Amino acid sequence: MMAEGKEAVHIVSGRILVRTWLCLLVLTALTIWVSTMGLGAFSTFAAIFIASIKAILVLLFFMHLKYEPPLFIITSLITVMTLTVIILMTFSDVWFR
Repeated sequence: MMAEGKEAVHIVSGRILVRTWLCLLVLTALTIWVSTMGLGAFSTFAAIFIASIKAILVLLFFMHLKYEPPLFIITSLITVMTLTVIILMTFSDVWFR
């Protein structure tokens, strides 16, 4: 006889989802505004920083990572950090050509 695992289901309220969506819209507008400022190389870093904040919001609220056990969160963070290192290595290749 197999033991059945209990899976906790967390329902996020509509208010939190709407607020998260509005934050994503504001951050998208901020990204567009930064790109029109003519900041040179800084605009790329600002856009990546804003995109990172948007990704964190999506991971936390839309993908329910905020309500997951710590081991799952740590695994996700290691994955994101690995991806960040790979992207930075790609940027360094372009910077030092």
